[in-house]
Amino acid sequence: VQLQASGGGLVQAGGSLRLSCAASGATFSSYAVGWFRQAPGKERDFVANINYNGASTYYTNSVKGRFTISRDNAKNAVYLQMNNLKPEDTAVYYCAAVYSPGPFNPVAGMAAYDYWGQGTLVTVSS
Repeated sequence: VQLQASGGGLVQAGGSLRLSCAASGATFSSYAVGWFRQAPGKERDFVANINYNGASTYYTNSVKGRFTISRDNAKNAVYLQMNNLKPEDTAVYYCAAVYSPGPFNPVAGMAAYDYWGQGTLVTVSS
């Protein structure tokens, strides 16, 4: 599976962005997908994930109520809608996927994901 993240950019605090993760090379509808982010000088952290059919989603506490993960399997894509952005959301955002055509452990860490995109930079100015 090849993943391509896009949609990052510069936005003012309180603004919105929608990130996209486009997949190719496999039946994407059998994969769980996660979004992670890495701020400058910090470790890569979990943001949100979604199971293979979109019925189950999970978020880190700091983005609950502001970010929404969704997917369109017909388009082989997963999205991260980010609203009310804050300067602390500034980071490179990565999408990742793992073959999981069934129940998926939503708290699985980075090591559970086999495929990673290249990242897209989100910068939120105050």
